[in-house]
Amino acid sequence: MKITIAIYGAGSMGTVLAAFLFRAGYKVDLISRDREHIEALKTRGAKVTGETSLSTTRFDGEYDRGCAMLPAEVFESGKTYDIVILLTKQGENAASAEMLGRLLGRNGLLCTMQNGIPEPALQAVLGKDKVLGCICIWGATKTAPGVARLTSKVDSMKFCLEGTEDISPIVLYGVKSIFDNVCPTTIEGNFIGARWSKLLINAAFSGTSAVTGFSFGEIARNRQARNVALNVVKECIDVCRAAGIKIEPVNGKFSANFLYFKNPVKKLLLSLVVPIAIRKHRAIKSGMLTDLNRGTPCEIEAINGEVCRAGRKHGVPTPYNDWIVETVHSIERGELIYGPRNLKMLQG
Repeated sequence: MKITIAIYGAGSMGTVLAAFLFRAGYKVDLISRDREHIEALKTRGAKVTGETSLSTTRFDGEYDRGCAMLPAEVFESGKTYDIVILLTKQGENAASAEMLGRLLGRNGLLCTMQNGIPEPALQAVLGKDKVLGCICIWGATKTAPGVARLTSKVDSMKFCLEGTEDISPIVLYGVKSIFDNVCPTTIEGNFIGARWSKLLINAAFSGTSAVTGFSFGEIARNRQARNVALNVVKECIDVCRAAGIKIEPVNGKFSANFLYFKNPVKKLLLSLVVPIAIRKHRAIKSGMLTDLNRGTPCEIEAINGEVCRAGRKHGVPTPYNDWIVETVHSIERGELIYGPRNLKMLQG
């Protein structure tokens, strides 16, 4: 029996994911609100550039091919799937969880690859046995309708699946076997610690990128931007220590203890390590910049905002994360423009 797969919110990362799965022989439907992108996928197929080169046939539903659809089209079709991969902005989860449940087959599973910590809101509606968390450790950006640029080195790409007792090992390892066709996939018992490991990087680099417009590599090279990123990392670790969360090693290499600093000497050491640590991801820019360019709200609340809320809950100050959230909201309101000039608002 063929596994039926849909990618809901098939933007840049969904396009890359679909192309890799297509190459592995899977039939994948792509669902997005972007009409131009959907039309390009239907008529020309997907194209991946950047750190790899990959093209697919058309996603037009013909000859047992996958189909590219708008959300209204997939719900009208009555289609259901074994796996729905969720890549929309997390802020929509509470409103859309019940609707997404309609896409799941009898034993279907919603696999969220969203940023932040999206599982609780989805599980509250669909149930813990229907929602699987997956951390995506790579980046991409959409450069044209139907075209996505992979911005991470292929050999650095990883997936991390939630090791949960609520989903049977047979299903869990079945999903792993599918995702292994894209990149190495692990099953993590301390998933909340792995989530915070990824959130720490997103808050530090995607958050700073949204404020400055810098790529991750530019953040690592710029003294002021790097200072912000390091302080965001410190705040994330402080919050997790207060919450009793053990952060898994960042990129599988850097422990929270190694990334933490209390004095200028350790901070200087870390500032030298940062460019090396992110070298395979240096071309990434925050996906939030796309929303800011469009004049639409981004998911800053699901990233740095998550750190701020956890900090308030556990009595931990988070001034750098607070500043990033406030600055991005000011950009959304049109009061500021993202750019390195915003760093002048911070001292130290």
